[in-house]
Amino acid sequence: MHKILIVDDEKNMRWAIKRAFKNQPYQFFEAADGEEGLRVFEKEQPDLVLLDLKMPKIDGMSALKKMKGMEKEMDREIPVIMITAHGTAESAVEAMKLGALDYISKPFDVDELRIILRKSLEFKGLREKVDYLEEALELKQGKPIIGKSEKMNGVLKMVNQVAKTDATVLILGESGTGKEIIADTIHRNSARHQGPYVKVNCGAIPENLLESELFGYEKGAFTGAVKRKIGKFQRAEGGTVFLDEIGELSLSMQVKILRVLQEKEVEPVGGMESHPVDIRIITATNQNLYEKMKKQEFREDLYYRLNVFPIELPPLRKRKEDIPLLAQHFLEKFQKELGKKDMILSEEAIEVLGNYHWPGNIRELENIIERTLIISNRPVIGKKDLPAGLISGGVSADADSVQSGETPFQLPEEGINLDDLEKDLILQALERTDYNQTRAAKMLGISRHTLLYRMEKYQLKK
Repeated sequence: MHKILIVDDEKNMRWAIKRAFKNQPYQFFEAADGEEGLRVFEKEQPDLVLLDLKMPKIDGMSALKKMKGMEKEMDREIPVIMITAHGTAESAVEAMKLGALDYISKPFDVDELRIILRKSLEFKGLREKVDYLEEALELKQGKPIIGKSEKMNGVLKMVNQVAKTDATVLILGESGTGKEIIADTIHRNSARHQGPYVKVNCGAIPENLLESELFGYEKGAFTGAVKRKIGKFQRAEGGTVFLDEIGELSLSMQVKILRVLQEKEVEPVGGMESHPVDIRIITATNQNLYEKMKKQEFREDLYYRLNVFPIELPPLRKRKEDIPLLAQHFLEKFQKELGKKDMILSEEAIEVLGNYHWPGNIRELENIIERTLIISNRPVIGKKDLPAGLISGGVSADADSVQSGETPFQLPEEGINLDDLEKDLILQALERTDYNQTRAAKMLGISRHTLLYRMEKYQLKK
């Protein structure tokens, strides 16, 4: 049912409009002046507004400007039809420039108003459909799942099975194994594929901002909350929410996520009412949630709510038969991007790729192929074109400090400054994980507390 807001200082006019549409599937809201109209607009977020031009307190043109400003916070574009008994060509043009969709003068024919409303709502629907199709096309053209190994065939079978349901999915795997691609594929092949697909990286948003991002907030909820904001859960109505790095959630935030899963409703920050949501939730993590649960770092009830259908992605070192396929895919991708043609990987190069243990998984392989294509101009990429650390079996071929030889790093004859080396390695780990401290600490083989201490020591901040 479409929600329509009538903002007009004439009570009889508001009554007449509602009466003309009483048998139509519309829910009407009223306001007697521009000031009240803005309050109702912000609270109800209607599908269409009928806005009188001449009103007390705040006139229609001023109200139109403010409504268009509010739309940015709502992530919606709401059609506004201007109504006036004092219409002129100049005011019509001004209203259109400010974002009004149409304009009608009093006294107007009821049938004319019906046509305008119908066409405006149809236009809004078409615009939303175009936005959706653009997003869907982008999603459809996203990264494919590549692999013919037994392990990946098992993963694909599970993806196809769960995609057809509304079950909550927990995707497990090391960093760089392609968890986001799996989530994308599940949504794309689900019954909700025509609905929104909202992604949230729980490890990338500061704790004090995450709640308002997910749940939204009411005007005045905190300093700086000058307008009401819809959260990501409500924006995903009818679709899917992908919560990446779910293991990064604090215990207090875990309680709030649990309520969404149990009650299917959200309460904005500073709000007094809960709002029902129809969403599917997919989560992912590179952490062992079961171990975190035993250490009381992750709630047991939330763990079992999320773990309805777990999918574990194998690391690249355990699906080495897929490496040639992945390497070829990235080779073709970056040839197009870099404007290079007819380049191939030699059998010797493929053998080197297959023998490496890939601590950074698929993401590291992608980076290696891109870097190799940037440097090499030969039609056949050989062993010598690959990074030295890849050939020597170093800790990570991505690290600039990897040297050729038996060990990942060789001490120079003149010695080194150990603090500078440590600072550089910590900085590399932080940049590679987009400053996700838990993942960076794991990559360095130290605890998160140790990492925080050393970040403070070297004054490393994003």
